[in-house]
Amino acid sequence: MVGPAPAAASGADPANPVVTWDLNAQTAIWDIAAQQPNEQVRSFAMVNGAVYDAVNAIAGTPYEPYLVAPAAGGTESVDAAVATAAHGVLASLFPAQQSRLAAQYDAALAAIPDGRSKQGGIRVGSRAAAAMLAARQDDGAFGDQQWATGTQAGQWRPTPPLFLSQGAWTGHMRPFLLHRASAFRTPGPPALTSAAYARDLNEVKQVGSATSTVRTQDQTEAALWWHDRRSVNWEIKRQLATSQRLDVLQTARFFAMTDLVVADSGVACFSQKDVWSYWRPVTAIPLADTDGNPRTTADPGWTSLLVTPPFPEYPSGHACGTGARMSLYRYFFGRDDVTFSGHSADSGTTRRFTSFSQALTELIGARVWGGVHFRTADVDGAKLGEDVFRYAVRHHFRPRP
Repeated sequence: MVGPAPAAASGADPANPVVTWDLNAQTAIWDIAAQQPNEQVRSFAMVNGAVYDAVNAIAGTPYEPYLVAPAAGGTESVDAAVATAAHGVLASLFPAQQSRLAAQYDAALAAIPDGRSKQGGIRVGSRAAAAMLAARQDDGAFGDQQWATGTQAGQWRPTPPLFLSQGAWTGHMRPFLLHRASAFRTPGPPALTSAAYARDLNEVKQVGSATSTVRTQDQTEAALWWHDRRSVNWEIKRQLATSQRLDVLQTARFFAMTDLVVADSGVACFSQKDVWSYWRPVTAIPLADTDGNPRTTADPGWTSLLVTPPFPEYPSGHACGTGARMSLYRYFFGRDDVTFSGHSADSGTTRRFTSFSQALTELIGARVWGGVHFRTADVDGAKLGEDVFRYAVRHHFRPRP
């Protein structure tokens, strides 16, 4: 059962610099820059990819590096390397925060004894950061691509209340791990005249409405919890590193695998959104008298519980990311039945899960309960995320012989 639990501490583990700098990255990426979800995943991937390469090099490169394995003898300060790698990426991503980040970095270095070990760590971290920044130069992020819009049944168009069109560049960005953005494809949404489409529409129409009388309080809280733009997933990632007693190298590999896989699931997902350019429930339900399906009826005043994101519906981006994330967690820890929790300020609740598959199942429902997705988009999105995960672990981050 998913239910209330004491809020887990989201602070950094003082013994683990990777956890500390992931929290520092969250401050820069969300608390100050307020990046959107499709932007956040790129930033986290860049930070933790660089941190991983630095820590892995000092440990003797027991795993395949992501980009580089800077020369290291094993005596370099890991704390200095992590701080330098993370700071180097963050300062480049957020130049307006440079003075604040510099003060944070200086404080981290001041806690490390001066000497060759410290200088060696700085050197390794600097090279890892430089490699990441060079690799992501001109990667297509923040491009000027636009979503296709239409007025025919099934075609996406901007949605209320702001009628925005954002994030189209995401599906055109160079992936971190995949060989191309369109490496994996989805089967597409059900035909508008099908029984499957009618089931999808009638479900979200009933349970995802802002005024639904059948949605339970727990479903409402779940919809809000999963929609929180602060992303409870960041807290959960750090919590798992601590609760599962990962050492610094394990944490660096875990965070890098998670963030790079999730980033590429977003690229793959948005590439498919571009292909299908499918309408949202908030458009489809008021216009159901135009879909040619006798099993659906229009409700011109229908609105969703959550504000609909400003891009096409199919497949679900959140399901793509969560499908990739939970699959990676299950793989990394070698089991599904791991307990974890997270607190959302938006819902004011903490939700507790006893397995990764349980969390994914709830997310699939939560996007319907929030009124922003049809169920098929969630199911197919989760499958796409799992496909990206499987490719990533077959080709990257593997133990070296």
